[in-house]
Formats: sequence, structure tokens, C-alpha cells
Amino acid sequence: MWISEIFYTVQGEGILLGVPSVFVRTSGCNLRCAWCDTKYTSWNASGQHINVEDVLKKVMSFPCDHVVLTGGEPLLDKDITTLTHLLHQENKHITIETAATIFNEDIICDLASLSPKLSNSKPQGLSEDWIQRHEKQRLQPQIINKWIEKYDYQLKFVVSEKNDLQEILQLLESLTNVTRQNVVLMPEGTQAAALYEKSIWLTEVCKEYGFRYTPRMHIDLFGNKRGV
Repeated sequence: MWISEIFYTVQGEGILLGVPSVFVRTSGCNLRCAWCDTKYTSWNASGQHINVEDVLKKVMSFPCDHVVLTGGEPLLDKDITTLTHLLHQENKHITIETAATIFNEDIICDLASLSPKLSNSKPQGLSEDWIQRHEKQRLQPQIINKWIEKYDYQLKFVVSEKNDLQEILQLLESLTNVTRQNVVLMPEGTQAAALYEKSIWLTEVCKEYGFRYTPRMHIDLFGNKRGV
């Protein structure tokens, strides 16, 4: 597997906020989000090639039941299915963090953390080819529906401004069997002050529509750095 990093921390986002978790971050991504805070796995992908059994050994070295497979886009890794089956055999709770542009029915997943990309993710400063590729791939309602039908899920949206809400509502109308309590809104940003400013109005949006609000707790605790 092409691995960027493996580390033990607490989950900083979503419905499992605060749960001690081992993060396995793969490298490589099919998108180029403008606000990406892990460009070392996407825009400038880097990492080490590690045997899937050795990835498992590293995960098992931590005193933890929850494992988060993230990226980049972990569904791009050809060995991700094998890893999920090995983790399941070890009775681990498996979260997969994905942009939901790829579906794999053979993986084992306890929580599909789906993060469809809104128009606020459109990259700047890249070739026109990459911009077009990103815009074409970033939103796949039919694939999102497949995830929702098969796995327990959360729909986690990165919100930059109030106008993003209409885009979220339009997408939800195109999906089937979405429970609003499973819709999670998260402020965009990598600085605690900026996140707090957005949280003031974003929590009011969540109250109005019955969505969940999530902070980026790892930013508040540790700042914008790797391995946290």
C-alpha cells in the first residue's frame, strides 16, 4: 500500500468526535480540492510503499479498537479491501473517509464517512485539465446512494460560506433515504479563529435544518499539522 502516515490520536470530526482512533492515511487522490489540508497526499502525493500485513501490524501496536482509513482517497488503493478484511478479523471498528466518487462493495466498513465536494472545492492555479477532471468527478450522487444503501454512514460537508447551504440542500434532494441526523456540517479552515467565526452561524444552520454540527477539534487541540 502507498501509505502517507499511520498515527494514533482522537477523532477530530463527525459523529465519532473524540473517540481514540488509529488513522491510516493512504497517498494519492483523484481530486484537487482548493482548501485541501493534506496536499502531501493529493497535490504533492508522497509516502512509503508498505506491505498490507505490515500496515496491520502497525495498527495493532496501538491500544485502540477504532481505525480510520483516510487519504487522499483510500478507495484508490488496490489493497484497501484486503486491509478492511484483516482489520475486521481483529474486531476493529472501521471508518472509511472518502469523497464518495468511488464505490467498492467488497470492503468491510462500519462507518462510511462520505464527504461529497461542493463547488467551493474547485482548485485554483492548476492546469485546465486538472480543473476539468476535478469538476467532473467531485460529485457523484449515484455513487453516494450506493454507499448509503449498503453501509452505516455520515454525510460530511465542508462549508466555506452561507451560500453553500443551497448546494447541500439540492444534493440531498437528489439522494434517497437520507436521514438529516446523518448530515454533518463542518466549517472550512485550518486556523482556530477562522473556524470559530464560521461556527457561530453554521450551528444556527444546523439547528434550523436538523443537521449535525462538527468542529475540527484536532485543529483546536493541536493546530494544523500532521500526525494528529
